[in-house]
Order: sequence, then C-alpha cells, then structure tokens
Amino acid sequence: MTAKILILPGDGIGPEVIDQARLVLDWFCDQRGLDVAVSEGLYGLPAYAAHGALISEETLADTVAADAVLFGATGGPGYDDIPTEVRRRGSLLRIRRELGVYTNLRPITGYPALAGAVSLKPETVRGVDIVVVRELNGGIYFGQPRGISGTEGTEVGTNTLTYATGEIERIARAAFALARGRSGRLTSVDKSNVLETSALWRRVVNRIGRDEYPDVALDHILVDNCAMQLVRAPRQFDVLLADNMFGDILSDIGGAIAGSLGMLPSASLGASEAGRQAALYEPVHGSAPDITGQGIANPLGAILSLAMAFRHTLQQPDDADLLEAAVDTALQAGARTPDIAADGEQAGGTADMGAAVLAALAAGDGG
Repeated sequence: MTAKILILPGDGIGPEVIDQARLVLDWFCDQRGLDVAVSEGLYGLPAYAAHGALISEETLADTVAADAVLFGATGGPGYDDIPTEVRRRGSLLRIRRELGVYTNLRPITGYPALAGAVSLKPETVRGVDIVVVRELNGGIYFGQPRGISGTEGTEVGTNTLTYATGEIERIARAAFALARGRSGRLTSVDKSNVLETSALWRRVVNRIGRDEYPDVALDHILVDNCAMQLVRAPRQFDVLLADNMFGDILSDIGGAIAGSLGMLPSASLGASEAGRQAALYEPVHGSAPDITGQGIANPLGAILSLAMAFRHTLQQPDDADLLEAAVDTALQAGARTPDIAADGEQAGGTADMGAAVLAALAAGDGG
C-alpha cells in the first residue's frame, strides 16, 4: 500500500536541508522501489505570507492524514512581527498535539570520523549509542495557566508543570519496549527530590517496570546529574526516559557527542490505532537564521530523520540501515559541513554533503 509522506520545509535552513533529504528519498524511490506518494506544503513564514497563518487549515488536515510528515525547521526573526495568537495557533506544539505524537525518539551517536570535531575527548564519545525517549505532548510546554501578567516593573511570568498518570504510563511503556529490544536497560530522568510531578513520574515508572517489564533493568537519575554524566561518561546510558522539558534539554547535549546539533535526527510517534501510527520526523536543530541562505547548513539531521521514517513508518529496516551506513561512509570519506569540520579539514556545503551521501548510497547498493 502506497504510504503518504508530507514534506513541510518550514523556515530558515529548513528548506535547504529538506531539499537534500528529498533527493535521498527520490533515490530510494527510483533505485529501491520505495512505494510512497510525496506531497509538499507551506509552513511558517512562507505560509504566513500566503495565508496569514503559520499553517493553513488545509495543510493541517493534510498533516493529520499523512502517514509521515518530514519537517524542516521553525522560527526566525520574522516571527516577532506575527501576533502571539497566530503563532500559537500554528506552532509546532499545536501540530504535535493535533497529531497526538507523544513519543519523541532522539538518537545520539558518537561518530569515530568526527572525533577531531568534537569538543569532548575522543575516548569519551567512542561507541556512544543512546536514544532519548522524550514525552512530547504534556508537561510545562502545554500546562495551563500560562502567560505574563501585571504591569511593567511588577510583571509575573507563569508556566504550569503537570503530568497525569496516564501520560506517564504511555511514555514509560514506549521507553520500556524500546529498551527491551536493545540492551534491556532503561534510565529514567526526573527531579523527584524537588518536584511533585517528578515524584509521581518515578512512582509510575517503577510500577510499569515492575508489573509489565520485569526483564528490563531500570534505574533512576536526577536531571542535573544526568546532564553532567552525559558529557563525562555517556556510554553508561542506553535508553533515557525523560519528560518534555528535560528530554528537550538533555537531547540537545547530544550535539556535543555527535559533533553538532546538525547531526541529530528525531522521530515523534503517536499511538498505533487500526494499524496506523501518526509520525513526525524532523532534525533537532532550529532554523539557524545566522546561516540561512548561505548553503552551508548540515543536512544530515534531516537525512537521518528520513532513515527513522524508513524504520518506524515505512517498515523498511534494510533501507534505514543502508541510509545510516551511507551517512557513516560519507563522513569517513571526509565529507564535512562547517559545523563538523575540525581544524585543517576542508568544509563543503549543504549540497556537497547530500551528494556525498548519494554517492555512498550508490556504491553501497552496488550502483
């Protein structure tokens, strides 16, 4: 059955990196017979210029109907001129909520070829293979009430952190199931010594582990210690489970391990219902307005997000493995963008990196 993929390039460097991911997707369709129907929609500043909204209702409906959404980036200086309510109605948070994607998978990989570009010691990042499982549809990013009240000089900003038992249960099950298929180890991150939400989080995770996944070894770590351990000894971790805000922050630390935020992909998945699972794939990096239009953005986060789509939505693990191996081959052959170039290494541009991955694909597929 033909799968529907919707591409939303978005803002800033989003279109630049998504263009390279699209070329890779086209290669798999042409050379490997991948059966997908691809469409594209406007999101962000281009959509606002065309429709007065960050995402039109028609495109939002297409997003919900798609089997997978490949997203570029959101944000930039132009957002300051957009009314707050318009930004909220079209925000990426709303798209995630509309899709019901509550499981955010963020792999962190230590690449031997990039040892010279990583600020951490090479022996620290060698062999790192972590997946951060981030709860994506709850917590402080969605809690009410929120806002800024009062008058200038006496203003008060409010954000509300809440988690219900059911929200914790479903993300815990996703993390335990992933850990069961990997090393059988799960580390849950919280701040239970201070926050009641974290105390509940730890209690629920313990219960799910004890009652449903007794074969998975579970331990807990406080978020501040976890941040330190990620840069001190990251190989101790395999699967990390965290709430929305903690998962957001900790997974970005992964950029120091992988070499750059530009190297980090992500998959956001909903519940499986009637054989279908909503899915949103996007690089972890932002819109990077400081380099937009210069042709030097790293497309590997977007390309590796496509590999995650192959694995999780299209059920094509061989294609996912082939693409991930091609990225590794391109890096070993010296392909670099400025963000991952060590001193003395020559850096190419966005298109150069995309071409290097395509060349590695052709060689690895016998082409």
